[in-house]
Amino acid sequence: MPSKRSTASRQTTLKRAVALSGRGVHTDAPARLVISPAEAGTGVVFLLGEAERPVAALWRNVCATQLRTKISCYGVAVSTIEHLMAALYGLGVDNVLIDLDGPEVPAMDGSANAFVAAIEDAGVMRLPAPRRVLKVLEPVRVSDGAAWAELAPTRRFGLDLDVEIAFAGALGRQRLVLALTPEAFARELAPARSFGFVRDAERLWREGLALGANLDNCVVLDGDRVLNPRGLRFFDEYARHKMLDVIGDLALVGAPIQGAFRSYRGGHKLNLALVEKLMTTASAHKISVRSNAGAARAPCRPALGKRSAP
Repeated sequence: MPSKRSTASRQTTLKRAVALSGRGVHTDAPARLVISPAEAGTGVVFLLGEAERPVAALWRNVCATQLRTKISCYGVAVSTIEHLMAALYGLGVDNVLIDLDGPEVPAMDGSANAFVAAIEDAGVMRLPAPRRVLKVLEPVRVSDGAAWAELAPTRRFGLDLDVEIAFAGALGRQRLVLALTPEAFARELAPARSFGFVRDAERLWREGLALGANLDNCVVLDGDRVLNPRGLRFFDEYARHKMLDVIGDLALVGAPIQGAFRSYRGGHKLNLALVEKLMTTASAHKISVRSNAGAARAPCRPALGKRSAP
């Protein structure tokens, strides 16, 4: 696994292509994805089946945030990208092409473990181009009732995270504070799974969501009881997974962030509202290297590299 120090100054990609297969947690549709190396300045770009138009994983392309993050461009959409995006960001991978033959990124086991394993198997390599870094210059904050999220400046290079959740019953109140590094992401966050309640299942099915959710790809609660036979992976797995989702959503900025994130009772909608506010407030951020900034300003027309076979 690359260290933060070794990849901080230059852009990265994978050494070779790697493939994964599974089913979508919301659509229950089978999908296969191939993550391939890409040139500097490409960013993270999805290529869906026979669609001619690529979809760049950028905040301007977000079209849905209920229980997942979905992006769309020129009528082409891909859903539930957050765990894969978190793994790429968490391990310091800047540029990849993702060929996907279904409408949704496969859920795997509900965590980012499979994506981390695939990235580590492929290997991460540095590119000659300097890395673009987004520095938070002034605090930005969004709220929705009692829930809120904010980003603030920090002197430390990298992303600091402070996530607190508050639920009734067994979930209760949990808080996790972490300085993000590839090692910390793989060890502390990647294994944490999505979670949901049996009582919400029928409502979600009517809304076309969670059609593929089961004990193999999420933590399922019936009241205060965890139904998964092996229980939880961490006593605070719920807060850890919320932090994982935060990283996947912040990755849609299109560059590593130097700043401190904090949230209370957050979710995809609040995370992405914060990203939008940050990116549309000129005084709140600065891109430290501008030579490759065009990729973030043209979200539907990324610079595509050559596809590779796994």
